[in-house]
Amino acid sequence: MRKRRSSAPGHAAAGGDGDKPVVSRRSALLMGGTGGVALAGGGAWLGNVAAQPAAAPAVEAAIGGLATPPAYAPSGRRPRYRRATWSQQLQAGHGWTPGGAGTASAEANDRTVFARGTQAVRVTTNATGKQSYVRRTGMGALNLKSKMIRLVLRVDDVANLSKLVFYLGSGSLANHFAWTFHVHSATGANYVQSGEWVTVHLQWADVTSAAGTYKIGADGKPSTKTGFTDMSFAVYDNAGGPVTYRLQAVELIPDTASVFPKGLVSITFDDSHKSVHDLARPVMDAYGFPGTVYNIADVVGTGSFLTINQMRSMQNFSGWEMAGHSYANATHTASYPKLTAEQADDDFRKLREWLVSNGFTSEHFAYPHGAFQKTTDGVPVDLIAGRHFATARSIVSETIESFAPAMPYRLKALTGINDGTGIGGTALSKVTGPGGRLDRCVDSGDWLILCLHKVVESAPKTSTEIATAGLTALMKAIDERDIPVLTVEEAMAHYT
Repeated sequence: MRKRRSSAPGHAAAGGDGDKPVVSRRSALLMGGTGGVALAGGGAWLGNVAAQPAAAPAVEAAIGGLATPPAYAPSGRRPRYRRATWSQQLQAGHGWTPGGAGTASAEANDRTVFARGTQAVRVTTNATGKQSYVRRTGMGALNLKSKMIRLVLRVDDVANLSKLVFYLGSGSLANHFAWTFHVHSATGANYVQSGEWVTVHLQWADVTSAAGTYKIGADGKPSTKTGFTDMSFAVYDNAGGPVTYRLQAVELIPDTASVFPKGLVSITFDDSHKSVHDLARPVMDAYGFPGTVYNIADVVGTGSFLTINQMRSMQNFSGWEMAGHSYANATHTASYPKLTAEQADDDFRKLREWLVSNGFTSEHFAYPHGAFQKTTDGVPVDLIAGRHFATARSIVSETIESFAPAMPYRLKALTGINDGTGIGGTALSKVTGPGGRLDRCVDSGDWLILCLHKVVESAPKTSTEIATAGLTALMKAIDERDIPVLTVEEAMAHYT
């Protein structure tokens, strides 16, 4: 392990001469605080449907009907809304055209359902599995250096949705980069759900393919980030039925490479396994890296799980964050969508009270099994989570998380990282290898949240295990790239 530098680029040392202490790299990041945000992001938090899905009247009534107020409500610290430097809000005269072999009908100026202004574009696919799109070509050339793309969209019913793709290019899209940013799952939690306005951020780290004169290098870098004249938002149904979708906005917003030139990593562990204290902590202590543990309250102090004293030691002496995963282990096993809204709210309340009463003040949460769909009585779990916590992490990993997060109650994370053979999950080499997730994080200045579970001393047997050797290799790869590591709490505090 190489010696870490005493201060980070862009942050001043505490003293200007050799006999005064300097601020450590991590301390400098933490001291950046709000000032760093104001310079990088600007603007204020957008507390509307573009940042969090709008609730239907019945859902609002159900949320309002939860009888017991939270004993510990979240503080309200939220990431600053990043103002667009270029915006197509699809109002009158927008110049975007619906089309494609997969389109059955379209209204370019639909005034029935919208999230901004007085209209949006509405399109219905024809159940053939072919491409349907909303497109504009021949625009003035755009420079996307230090920029990411923001989309605001809605799918009325996702039952027959297959995937969503965004194309950016030139020459009437003969040359283009493509982001396949959502592939719909029939069983898992989906970032895009029925009847909700959602916000998606697309970063250069997320590009999935290139065509024409455009290329993606072995290191994951695009051949160009300038000269774009064409954009296309494409939807594919599964050929089992039509899909109606709505596009509200396509925008360019500043990325955060100026704040985190090499990106940022948060290392999280689910389920309160004792091995995180016994095996992961020593490895990470050697690099000065803190982690976030998402805890199941009623397993703490039993069997092979963490004890309260171990949790406090990790928090107080190594800077770790003790966050929430569920109060009851039975809830964790079932997941919140198997409960009623009242039952889910009760478990959230008990969890937050348990954390605070034991000296753990984190306001951050991770969904068991990544499940944030609706409860049995139809209330979105992420809305209930918002009554008790400041963020909630999923295990959606179609795109890497961004600053500010597009939807703080659906934080994206890469899970199943392991160094095993033939056990599924995410191969460690996909993270640490050339052009892998760490290299793309470094190049794009984004937020890579890693989700781990149990650490083992020998070869892992399941995708929820990683060996100490694999964890050491992961920490070494992060350190060699000089990527800062912060807990989820620290990362969010830096951007509020």
